[in-house]
Amino acid sequence: MKNIFNTTVTNEVIGRINTLEPSTKPQWGKMSVDQMLAHCNVTYEMAFEDKHKKPNGFTKLMLKLFVKNTVVNEKPYKRNGRTAPQFLVTDAKNFEEEKKRLIGYIEKTQNLGADYFNGRESHSFGALTTQEWNNMFYKHLDHHLAQFGV
Repeated sequence: MKNIFNTTVTNEVIGRINTLEPSTKPQWGKMSVDQMLAHCNVTYEMAFEDKHKKPNGFTKLMLKLFVKNTVVNEKPYKRNGRTAPQFLVTDAKNFEEEKKRLIGYIEKTQNLGADYFNGRESHSFGALTTQEWNNMFYKHLDHHLAQFGV
């Protein structure tokens, strides 16, 4: 798995994002490109903002037991997989705004660096290793950029 904390990888991902256009169509799935960008922003909102309700103790335990490994391992996501309710984006979004926000979050992640994330508490899964944070960030972005052919 590529390392999102590496400047070269960060620049590659941002380059892929910059090839997207408001008219870019998905190769699978139901989201439009603006919705996909907003969807990808949710991961970073959960890491950096106090915008989303944290799961209660029971829900967090269930997420750690049944979801965490799928999200933080190195195995790519399957096409048309289910997503958590907080990640569902069904209304139209401003393409340029969502794109700018996503690039900003990716740059912030890279600038903070791997050490910042080592042992840092995840919104849904508890403390994660740097590798788990990397896998979660990179795998999600790569999956959705591939969904839109970039």
